[in-house]
Amino acid sequence: MGADRDRRGGRGRPVRAGVYVGCGALLLVGCASMPDSGGLSGVESTPRQDAQVRVFAKAPRQDASPAEIVQGFLEALTSDDPDYQTARQYLTASARKAWNPNQTTTVLAEGPNHESVRAGDGEGAHEFLYRLGGTKVATVDKQHAYAPDSGPYSRMVHLTQLKKTKEWRIDGLPQGVVMGRSDFQRNYKSVNKYYFASNVSQETGGQLETVADPVYVRKQVDPMTQVVRALLKGPTSWLDQVVGSSFPSGTELKTGVKSLSPDDRNRVTVPLNEKADHVGQGQCSKMAAQLLFTFKDLTPTGVDEVELQKSDGSQLCVLTEVQAEGIASNGTERHADYQYFIDGKQRLVRLPSSGSDKKPEPVPGALGEGDKKLRAAAVSRDESSAAGVSTDGTSLYVGSLVSGGSLGEAVLHSQGKSADDDRLTTPSWDGRGDLWVADRDPKNPRLLLLQKGAGDPLVVQTPNLNGRIEAVRVAADGVRIALIVEKDGKSSLQIGRIERDTKSGEPPAVSIMDPRSVAPQLEEVTAMSWAGDSRLVVVGREQGGVQQMRYVQVDGSTPVGTAPSALTGVKEITASEDERLPLVAHSEEDGIVRLSSGEQWQKVVRDGTAPVYPG
Repeated sequence: MGADRDRRGGRGRPVRAGVYVGCGALLLVGCASMPDSGGLSGVESTPRQDAQVRVFAKAPRQDASPAEIVQGFLEALTSDDPDYQTARQYLTASARKAWNPNQTTTVLAEGPNHESVRAGDGEGAHEFLYRLGGTKVATVDKQHAYAPDSGPYSRMVHLTQLKKTKEWRIDGLPQGVVMGRSDFQRNYKSVNKYYFASNVSQETGGQLETVADPVYVRKQVDPMTQVVRALLKGPTSWLDQVVGSSFPSGTELKTGVKSLSPDDRNRVTVPLNEKADHVGQGQCSKMAAQLLFTFKDLTPTGVDEVELQKSDGSQLCVLTEVQAEGIASNGTERHADYQYFIDGKQRLVRLPSSGSDKKPEPVPGALGEGDKKLRAAAVSRDESSAAGVSTDGTSLYVGSLVSGGSLGEAVLHSQGKSADDDRLTTPSWDGRGDLWVADRDPKNPRLLLLQKGAGDPLVVQTPNLNGRIEAVRVAADGVRIALIVEKDGKSSLQIGRIERDTKSGEPPAVSIMDPRSVAPQLEEVTAMSWAGDSRLVVVGREQGGVQQMRYVQVDGSTPVGTAPSALTGVKEITASEDERLPLVAHSEEDGIVRLSSGEQWQKVVRDGTAPVYPG
């Protein structure tokens, strides 16, 4: 549980706070004074603090009223106290033993309201009951996994008066923590931990494929150690079926290890328990690679080297960041040579991804140099092949990006009646070289997969997907897929898990499982693209609102930072998993435009549509 405070003013009573400076950090200590009776009270929101500021709450003062105890407890749970030791001082001894603050975190739109609903024995009451209330936004479970949530929140807190001291303490409370959204954003940060894709044989020279598993950890409470402990426990439940960890089951940090941090050589030493004592060098290198990829996302500069130690303190293995990149392929490290789009002559053309001022040129091969007219295309991640959809949306062609290459017959046809709404979507390539596309024919809507972009298409099963697929984008890892799904006039962004059941000598059975909405506040999603290992850029509208562009995480949370600058009439958008590359969009007013970091949208060409990066 926790509180959302606002020391800039607003509803409620002011918070008394003392300020101390020490150890290079500013420590804020606060506890609100509240009456012990009366109506509903709101716990207000705290403005975000600088990264170097840590917030600590006061212990309960002597003779504090029941309302002060509830308020102080909520305040204490939004502080940076590592083990909630101050918060525990507001509880009875038995409640301290029973309460598990790490079980779940409930995020509310505003800080929890608290209202006295019962006091026992009249004026000489020895117990009080308070109701905590609010509107849910999300929950973070014990695996640190974030999930959007909605609906009313209502929980009870019971207080009793201690016999010896006559002081009020909480003796009954819900498990976990509750706080308002602004306090959550101040207290927590999203970090990707990394695992390896399973049942996906990548054509990457024997490299494994990393898969990002985003989790939320407390910013100021040794986030590196928190993330390592979460990594060792294994992937979150949603991802568990399609990824694997190199760490043996039961591997944990060695008993007594309290904190991990880089040394003066930017090396992190990770002592492990006896479960990892007997792993070979190959497996140990993969374990270290998982840590290095995770540390790269955790810190601005990453970590140069990881040393894993056995339970007796001896060295298990050492791996550098460069060596890790030879073990596994990571989406954010792939650098696309070109950006692609369909020009005014309905050809596939390209521009250097570096953002130079060169003019677009037709791609080598029949899709750029031939006479086949296209309305959409996708380029394989190695930029050796491309797939194009005919202008009427009925046919899908695949050709190599080699000058003079010929184009064979269409690999797929749609029978949908309407050229605009009922035929093939823009295709998408995954990291193993397979091609995905949706046929929107109302009589036979299907998600299709062409292995290596050829052969008979496989019909992908979508047992839990409620609606028709309007757009498809597969992640580089080949185990996650982003879909725009239309149902009853509303379109939503869904992330699904790709599961493959492979048997020797038979085509794989492929399914999209457990789709989840990641932008539930948008009732109309019109365009989207992957924009990082666990981030997408989305174009859509809220109910009654105007078109907007924003970033969303695959878990449904909103990343901290600015959204892309506004752009009018966006029809299509593309981004790269390499977040350093610019966004490219098709605007009704300006044609193909590009947005580099720290700049404004720049026009590329007026006559152009359907921009894509490889993938």
